[in-house]
Amino acid sequence: MFSTIMRKLGRWLCSGLAMTLAVQVQAGIVLNATRVIYDGAQKEVSLQVHNTGASEVLAQSWIDTGGEDTASSAPPFAVTPALARLPGDARQLIRIMYSGQGLPTDRESVLWLSVQEIPQAGRENELQIAIRQRIKLFYRPQGLTGDPLDAAQALEWRIRDGQLEVVNPTRYHVSMIKLEGRRSTKVVLEEDSRMLAPGERRQMPLQKPGGGPLELAFISINDFGAQERYHATVASDRPAQAIKTDPST
Repeated sequence: MFSTIMRKLGRWLCSGLAMTLAVQVQAGIVLNATRVIYDGAQKEVSLQVHNTGASEVLAQSWIDTGGEDTASSAPPFAVTPALARLPGDARQLIRIMYSGQGLPTDRESVLWLSVQEIPQAGRENELQIAIRQRIKLFYRPQGLTGDPLDAAQALEWRIRDGQLEVVNPTRYHVSMIKLEGRRSTKVVLEEDSRMLAPGERRQMPLQKPGGGPLELAFISINDFGAQERYHATVASDRPAQAIKTDPST
């Protein structure tokens, strides 16, 4: 009888502790954008950080190139304020400024903006976790030719040496998710996500080379974070381009 009571009490205590910890690790910081586009004609760009929680937090912001050693390759950008104190339900504008040199002038560059939530010191036995949000920052120099919204449609797809090859001939990055290639009804290519840099050529192995045309489908993420569906029929080493499809079909 006593052991049964203790087991029930233990389960209740564990459940209560788990609920307490879950509350403590909920992120309060929300960004008002999923990506930042920096037009080279602008002196600066900005985004808003919102503390949706009730407690005060510190928001630390910085930009890096995505490499492991961020200290030795600091990008030529300034973020202000780099550290901001946000009371509950407060908003803060984060400004990003480019020094004017250090990045290519003939193509788009991609970097990473990180905003890390640093909670106040908790009470004893409370779990406090610093949660970081990371989004892409695209820098576009002035005078680039072409429309970035057409970049996904300009990709060139072909079958070469039993693999699917894609070339990005544009000056812009193309972000894709849910790439799928089918021959008849069989899936021979499947990737969750991929980003192609300007001028990049990439080959993707097919599960079963040969055997007729490849029906390719993917989703591209545009400047506004919206998803656009594309489809292409790739039959040979002659380049094919995808066309935008109606999401309702």
